[in-house]
Amino acid sequence: MVSSTRWLSALFFLSGFPALLYQIVWQRALFTIFGVNVESVTVVVSAFMLGLGLGSLLGGWLSQRPGLPLLLAFAVMELAIAAFGLVSLQLFQSLSTLGAPTFLLSFAAVVLPTVLMGATLPLLVTHLVRVSGHVGRSVGLLYFVNTLGSAVACFTAALYTMRELGMSGTVELAAAINALIGVTVLVVHFRSTPAPLRPETPATRGQATMAFPTGLLLAGVVGFVSLGFEIIWYRVYSFASGGSPRCFSFVLGAFLAGIALGSWFSPRLRWPIGRLILIATVVSFATVPAISYLVAFVDYTATLPLIAVAAGLLGAVFPLVCHAAVPPDDRAGRRLSFLYLANIAGSVVGSYAIGFILLNLLPLWAICLALSVVGLAVAWLSLRTSRGPLLATAAVLALLPSFSSVYERLLYKDEYIGQRFSDLVETRGGVVSVDSTGQIYGGGAHDGVLSTDLLKHDNCIRPLSLSYLHPAPREVLLIGMAGGAWSQIVANHPAVQRAVVVEINGGYLEVIRRYPDVAPVLRNPKVKVFIDDGRRWMRQHEDQKFDAILMDTVQHWRAQATNLLSVEMLTLARGMLKPGGIIYYNTTWSEDAQRTGATLFPHVLRFGPFLAVSDFPLQLDENRWRETVSHYELDGRPMLNLADPVHRARLEAVIATARQFDSTGAEYLAFEDGPSILRRTASARIITDNNMATEWLR
Repeated sequence: MVSSTRWLSALFFLSGFPALLYQIVWQRALFTIFGVNVESVTVVVSAFMLGLGLGSLLGGWLSQRPGLPLLLAFAVMELAIAAFGLVSLQLFQSLSTLGAPTFLLSFAAVVLPTVLMGATLPLLVTHLVRVSGHVGRSVGLLYFVNTLGSAVACFTAALYTMRELGMSGTVELAAAINALIGVTVLVVHFRSTPAPLRPETPATRGQATMAFPTGLLLAGVVGFVSLGFEIIWYRVYSFASGGSPRCFSFVLGAFLAGIALGSWFSPRLRWPIGRLILIATVVSFATVPAISYLVAFVDYTATLPLIAVAAGLLGAVFPLVCHAAVPPDDRAGRRLSFLYLANIAGSVVGSYAIGFILLNLLPLWAICLALSVVGLAVAWLSLRTSRGPLLATAAVLALLPSFSSVYERLLYKDEYIGQRFSDLVETRGGVVSVDSTGQIYGGGAHDGVLSTDLLKHDNCIRPLSLSYLHPAPREVLLIGMAGGAWSQIVANHPAVQRAVVVEINGGYLEVIRRYPDVAPVLRNPKVKVFIDDGRRWMRQHEDQKFDAILMDTVQHWRAQATNLLSVEMLTLARGMLKPGGIIYYNTTWSEDAQRTGATLFPHVLRFGPFLAVSDFPLQLDENRWRETVSHYELDGRPMLNLADPVHRARLEAVIATARQFDSTGAEYLAFEDGPSILRRTASARIITDNNMATEWLR
């Protein structure tokens, strides 16, 4: 029995590895279809959770079928998952062309393999219970190894596979592992004799020590609190990292590692379940301020063990509940499937309640407090004593002041000396903050300055250079609004008749309304603002044509930057250009991004970090640029007063940049042509949706 348990545990560890690789890749693939928004997250999270829940019920039902070889069923499921994995990316791409049914079909396509994934745990638990007669240890062991495999997959994806193998290579690796597991189990099944079952006696039959409905409630609440805190932790780490794509995998990996370790140690714990929930709630609440203080001394990744500890305490509850509520008989797998479903249902409700509702309504500290109240209330009902819950409540309230300046500490880290943001807007789209000098930050990364003052800020030169690059940009599409300076300047271009702005985070609009330099853009009749993912909006409006498409994109290494810098995105934008139209976008100094644009388009010009590309010769005109800037007005107010020598000197300095050539790729106010870019970036990669060349680097 021991050897059987060991090899089965090893295979179930490997089974957890590809499951998370699929989730990370499929989520990324669906982002290119639906955009980086609520709908995309809904498809992945809902489909995975629903699939696991339905799969749990399926596995529980199958585990009670007389004469069904459980290991054979497990092997067939692993092989089926492998087969689906191999065709999954091509399937998603095919579904993306179907129009309205795409959402439902993509949802169904993700549910199908996750049903098989969810069915494996009840099957193997039933198999081990038949051999060992112990539910808690069986659930704890299998939950431990499977979840640990998923945790290892998260770190492997973040540090290696997504960078080196891309999406297709990562999926192929996952499918190969599933196939290896399936074939191995098939060989063992057909070459071995069935292991003798542990005889059921009054001593081994056992009795449940917890009412099953109570077990369902506790499993659901623990799932709710766990996933709720995970969303909060991801927001905190994403802000601290400035939006690194590795952040999601790191946080999920630490979370799953903690769940795995909690599952492993849970059968050895002698704590009452209620006390464990109390401790887990207080520790989870304390993690956010603890992280904000520690990042001043260590890299944010060094604080991930805090997540593992908190998640481990929460993760230890589920196996204990299973052992208390499920007797070790032939119906153990069936009962377990309902507890597993309750845990998943709580997780789904938690992720939706926090991610899609409360993040739009409450600040970070209030959401953490609300989750703690849920945990404390359930622990109190479980313990039926007031002393422990009162002490835990006092601890939570004592920790509340430590939430002050959490975001400031996360941003400034070791440079924090008491700075306070002048504005802070939290929405489900992200966190927008403004410091005392008017610098605006989105998700912890610098987004520009809330000013259109050409005398003070060079950032105004880039949108003004549109006059140098295009003779008459009447219709303009701007992907990304951020602080609104670009949109305000472009919307007031004398030739612009219509400006469409697509911004993914509505929180920026709340900030823009409060600053007089940029607020008028929201009232400009020429401007239409859409709160949506830029790429998704473009896919849905491919029939619209523009003279210029402008993208002041996020840093090339940030999460989802590929969606704006890849060949596929540039090809989509190219199809929306009028004859003579240009795409003008920020490469944020990435040689990969510059080479991609210079390779794809015949006519290219770089201005600092920005690249102007077109299928037609760029109609550069220094005199046109000078004339336009000389008379530029922002809502009737001149940008420059040419009667003032300081203003005249600034005008000439701006126009003089047209005569500055830079072949090094380092000058902020200088131009470089296409051939020079191609020579300088000879060793760079072409960015595609699949290879995500500029991401996963930090």
